[in-house]
Amino acid sequence: MDYLQLIVLALVQGITEFLPISSSAHLILPAQLLGWTDQGLAFDIAVHVGSLAAVMLYFRDDLAGYAASGTAVLTRRRFDERAMELAQIAVATLPVVVVGVLAKDLVETELRSILVIAAATVGFGILLGFADTRHGRRETVSWRDALVIGGMQVLALIPGTSRSGITITAALLLGLSRVRAARFSFLLSIPTIAGAGLLATADLLGTGHGVDWAVLGLGALLSGLAAYACISAFIALVERTGMLPYVIYRLALGAALVGVYYLA
Repeated sequence: MDYLQLIVLALVQGITEFLPISSSAHLILPAQLLGWTDQGLAFDIAVHVGSLAAVMLYFRDDLAGYAASGTAVLTRRRFDERAMELAQIAVATLPVVVVGVLAKDLVETELRSILVIAAATVGFGILLGFADTRHGRRETVSWRDALVIGGMQVLALIPGTSRSGITITAALLLGLSRVRAARFSFLLSIPTIAGAGLLATADLLGTGHGVDWAVLGLGALLSGLAAYACISAFIALVERTGMLPYVIYRLALGAALVGVYYLA
């Protein structure tokens, strides 16, 4: 991998991991247009580690609160609002973990075609636009909300769906405010990205291949910086902009993917 490929892919991963526009679709386009070879599993893990570090840094106060509340539950049997939020995130994570493990081979082989990604990019983009018209002002996430959002997150296993996109869509359809939908989606990403990273790391260790730590470190750093900037900007602006800009972008991206498929 040369430095242009490293920089582009790391920034693309960081920018698209948390915006509702699908990182899978964006990682395919540069490779198709520029003839790049696959960046490899180790690099994928590195840029996801960078994204994970960014979201954990942004929500560091929430995570500290969860840790304190979790400790209180274990030591003093005191179950407060923070502890309930932590439990809701855990419950919402379970569906994608179970289905992800069971459907891993299917996702990696049968669902990675450009047409599948294009269809998911457009279809779930339209659904995001519809959900945005239904958003409410509710700030409290219920157990029902957590279960529904967690169930919908399973659809993110289809490349092109966007994990943040589908979870924000579900939250908006349930009547949560745009900011609360985004915050819950991003908090939910922490165990999801960590779990996927651990699974990918196990696969990497099984190959016995060496890694270039300098390349991986730079990729993680660039991805993390881009992801932190995107999380900050998205939460600050989402109430003002809504989801329409992302819907329009997804439709254009889907059209571009179809064009690449038929012209390649």
